[in-house]
Amino acid sequence: MPNDNPSIEDLLSKKTPKNIQDPLSSKQEDEDEQTQLQNKIGQIERQGNEKEVEQKAGELGLQYADFNKTLIDREALPLLSRQDMETLKAVVFLNQSGQLRVGVTEPSESAAKKLQELSQTQNAQGAMYLISEDSFQKALKTYDSLPKKPKLQKAVAISAEDLEKYKEEVSDPSLLPEKIKNIPLTDVMTIILAAGIQAEASDIHIEAEEAGIKLRFRLDGVLKDIAELDSKMWDQVISRVKLLSKLKLNITDKPQDGRISIELPEEELDIRVSTLPTSYGESVVMRILRSSAIGLEFSDLGLRGKIFNDLKREIERPNGMILTTGPTGSGKTTTLYAILKKLNKEGTKIITLEDPIEYKLKGVNQSQVDKSGNYDFAKGLRSILRQDPDIVMVGEIRDLETADVAINAALTGHLVLSTLHTNDASGAIPRFLSMGVKPFLLSPAVNAVIGQRLVRKICPKCKQETELDSQKITRVMEILKSIPVNSGFAPDMSNAMKFYKGAGCEQCREGYKGRIGIYEVFIMTPKIEKLILAGQVSENDIKQITQGEGMISMVQDGVLKALDGITSIDEVFRVTE
Repeated sequence: MPNDNPSIEDLLSKKTPKNIQDPLSSKQEDEDEQTQLQNKIGQIERQGNEKEVEQKAGELGLQYADFNKTLIDREALPLLSRQDMETLKAVVFLNQSGQLRVGVTEPSESAAKKLQELSQTQNAQGAMYLISEDSFQKALKTYDSLPKKPKLQKAVAISAEDLEKYKEEVSDPSLLPEKIKNIPLTDVMTIILAAGIQAEASDIHIEAEEAGIKLRFRLDGVLKDIAELDSKMWDQVISRVKLLSKLKLNITDKPQDGRISIELPEEELDIRVSTLPTSYGESVVMRILRSSAIGLEFSDLGLRGKIFNDLKREIERPNGMILTTGPTGSGKTTTLYAILKKLNKEGTKIITLEDPIEYKLKGVNQSQVDKSGNYDFAKGLRSILRQDPDIVMVGEIRDLETADVAINAALTGHLVLSTLHTNDASGAIPRFLSMGVKPFLLSPAVNAVIGQRLVRKICPKCKQETELDSQKITRVMEILKSIPVNSGFAPDMSNAMKFYKGAGCEQCREGYKGRIGIYEVFIMTPKIEKLILAGQVSENDIKQITQGEGMISMVQDGVLKALDGITSIDEVFRVTE
């Protein structure tokens, strides 16, 4: 007779008879089956939603993406902040090989503008895709899973908090030597940087000398001695600089270039670091590039009256060439950036070619030359012209090849901005001709040439009247008398002239605060074109014609600004002699 009771073997077997299965296990299986059913229902609903979105995309003339099938580019996602993603209901899901793709749950004008902006900044071909809410939420989860970057510390071991702390302690650079004696060696570079930032220095120089270390700041264009440091600090200081700027510690006999990036609460800093081997050790120069420096408007450059109106008219032309001239540190790049900022409007494509890129401009495609990679100004400019730009900025024209490409661009419907290293505006044309540029191409290509210098402005807090000695008075009178009558600037010589200086105060220390440009601008005219076509052109020939047509020189502009109390006569003579 068969035995219905399970045997020990049955109880121990892998397949337990269903009629005596553990109630808890049975309940778990039921829940699993229910979950699977719900997942299938959810999947069917999602597939239905995706089909609806795909159909809607076709009706709107958009492409469609499903992030359950399409891989999200994790490096592209952060191109939009999370706040922008939620506001626009948009995500950047691809940025590769010159292709940039943005998915939106609902097309909008705001999303379209953002796509255009990103396409320009990334130098890529943009495309908008329609995505479902499910895909959008998946992208948000992916974004949230990305490694978080420290907000106040970009590739640098100096924190914004430390800089802010030390900035308060070294509001006066003269306090720096005493402060350095009382801090750890590891903080020496932090306090030096803090002092430089607080003093609004453009460059920090750390120089090895026989007796010690010399620390100097370039303030408003003038190099000032700040402190003498103990030579025992040298190894620690130079090693710290190299670590921060990712330079090789073991290379001391060759120049090196690096950079430090710091994000402060009020602005971003990009610090370019350069080392150079010298007799007593490596010399270090740190150039501080501040994001706030690009806020200068065209109207704030210091151009006035006829000069301002003439140049404004020329930069608004759709083609031709605008050149700035002057030595290194005369403000040429600042002038070009201010012009670009004025011209940067919707519907205009601007591309720059720089060495290096000093400041990032929103809505402008910026490219950096790489000589080691055989990407120089001439090759870069040819590539840029294939990108359909309206306006092109070339950091500098140094040779015939670059000059020819730039002039050809100016003659074929592009506005070209660039710089030349000549002493004044009148020297630009002879410089081009000496390079080998053909006169019949040069004359129709150039719209305007700007010559410039930067002068320190008198501190408004301590400005006071001053008297000039007889020699300076005589020189000032000669300069004022030589101002062309048709310039629009001829001063009234019958009135008593007043001049000013800064006495020095807590805010400025030496009587100056900030800088402003002094300019000369000549516009291409038929007389100058005729002179160029003749082939033999000197600076004096250009000056005679331009002054006869009403151009004032840099020194004349400077003296007029001194009469207005903006700068001092000594400062004008310092930068123009």
